[in-house]
Amino acid sequence: MRHPSISGFLSGRVDLSDDQLDRLLSCMGFRLEVVRRPVVPQLTRSERRSWQLHRRLSALLNRQSFKDWKPTIERNLDRLSKRVTGQPHERNLDRWRQLVDRGDLPGLHRVLTGLDRDSIEMRDVSPMSGLLPDDQRREVLKAAG
Repeated sequence: MRHPSISGFLSGRVDLSDDQLDRLLSCMGFRLEVVRRPVVPQLTRSERRSWQLHRRLSALLNRQSFKDWKPTIERNLDRLSKRVTGQPHERNLDRWRQLVDRGDLPGLHRVLTGLDRDSIEMRDVSPMSGLLPDDQRREVLKAAG
């Protein structure tokens, strides 16, 4: 494995495939074993409701809706950046801004629907308020209980 690949992986710029990681580990005398099984995430009620609302937004997110939503998202980011203090919230607001500035729809979809701790924390400072039509918002919240 080439040094730039390892450096990119360590810096978080590059994701290694299972095959690449297996080759890297084999150099150190280990093997990679990947066990694929569904895992039910442990979410609080608030985290689950937020995920469900953002998941609905993700279903509506495309190039056109992003173009329509971008001014609202940017206003929300500006408003949040004046109120939010401390880490990881400030860092997550910067990450939201980068995703929006780049128009990174796959990245936005990952954050909107992700069940990993990083995505959950990103949604704690979500700039997506006011985008979901009220009838859909009520529907999601009613189903969420």
